[in-house]
Amino acid sequence: MAEEGGKKQLLHLVFGGELKSLKSTEFRDLDGLDIVGIFPDYASALAAWKSKAQASVDNAHMRYYVVHLHRLLDPENGAKAGQN
Repeated sequence: MAEEGGKKQLLHLVFGGELKSLKSTEFRDLDGLDIVGIFPDYASALAAWKSKAQASVDNAHMRYYVVHLHRLLDPENGAKAGQN
């Protein structure tokens, strides 16, 4: 599926929350996860991730992640080299 302008849509999810431990990726409160949003490309997802990560820098247990949804939706083509 292509966006306007002929660019292929590569969906990315940005979310975060407070971790139970700095040594794991297990969240303290799943109901309290911050779903930042779904973005049409890696660049816009990265910008959102940076903003949230910088805003939470005072809390060492807070982590934000970028999930490559396009790889989950199309696993055969989504993981090819060169795609973010």
